[in-house]
Amino acid sequence: MRTFEGKVVIISGATSGLGRAVAIEFAKKGANVSICGRREQEGLDTLELIKKEGANGIFTQADISKSEDVQNFVNRTVQAFGNINYVINNAAIGGASISIKDYSDEKWDKVIAINLRGTFLLTKYSLQVMEKNLDGGAIVNVSSLSGLVGYPLICPYSASKFGIIGLTKSASLEFAEKKIRINAICPGGIETEMTEKLFKATGNYSQARKQLEGEHPMNRLARPEEVAKAAVWLCSDEASFITGVALPVDGGYTAR
Repeated sequence: MRTFEGKVVIISGATSGLGRAVAIEFAKKGANVSICGRREQEGLDTLELIKKEGANGIFTQADISKSEDVQNFVNRTVQAFGNINYVINNAAIGGASISIKDYSDEKWDKVIAINLRGTFLLTKYSLQVMEKNLDGGAIVNVSSLSGLVGYPLICPYSASKFGIIGLTKSASLEFAEKKIRINAICPGGIETEMTEKLFKATGNYSQARKQLEGEHPMNRLARPEEVAKAAVWLCSDEASFITGVALPVDGGYTAR
């Protein structure tokens, strides 16, 4: 069903993985889809997939940690489609998998800038548009199971994802009366390009993959579209009384 016909969704980090899967899910439901990412060709590839679903879309090359890039992304979306109804803050990097005692200041700052500052910026500029909507809207921030529980050797990533949940809960209270619902999803391991890179970085791909799969009670990683459907559902009318929630989509990881 094309339940988002005529609506506009803006998605960061949609050049691959979960962001691409979310874009396709919205396209299937009839939304106008505005995406951004740093990699132009991959962004254009996602745009083609959006159009194959019969939806309208635009791609903006942007670094989500830069205020001017985010403002341009939001402005281009409004120019193309006239409004913003939904926001998916997905752009993120994993950073290095090393002890906090060995993490450089520069690498820490980069992870926080993209993952947390980027979420703040797109939320900020999108809300300036969305608060004028009489029927409100919805924002879904992509946190992580590492935003709910600690995980060794990824302190900056975990800190950024915990921060996203704090941002989500606080902002949701500010905008509840304006009918703008703000939630987060907290995925476990997903079959994405980022996860593949993390496995390879360990030097023992098979062992790293098997270990992460085994940490999930369902004994596998999620497919991107499984997590994407949760994000899209949180934007739908079926989730109309849900705001300020951090929803695990993790195969039971955080249930233990």
